Amino acid sequence: MKKTLIISISVIALIILSITIYWNLPIEITRKSDIKSGNKIVENIENYRKNSYKLPEVNDWQTLEKLGLQKDNPEKPVYNKDETGNYELIYDDGLGGPYLLWNSTEKKWTIDQPKIK
Repeated sequence: MKKTLIISISVIALIILSITIYWNLPIEITRKSDIKSGNKIVENIENYRKNSYKLPEVNDWQTLEKLGLQKDNPEKPVYNKDETGNYELIYDDGLGGPYLLWNSTEKKWTIDQPKIK
């Protein structure tokens, strides 16, 4: 009985420790594949901006799909832009945030709430 209790407590402690360690890892490790595919989309958007002197429109899905975005695909980020030439890519996990987010002003991936509405 005592041995079973010690093993059970040890397993629970190990699970809690594992979850705590995972939550504290940098997003570059925990969200590596999302960031990798997001960086390719950022590169495509920047090339589009360089060649057309503007950002793609939020509802121009023909252009956005060429850049690597997909409508209603939870594995792809959501694209938003403002009137001043800034944009964001947001991985919406459906949990209400905070989200994995690329902001063109900050030029880095963060876990945050969207800044462009």
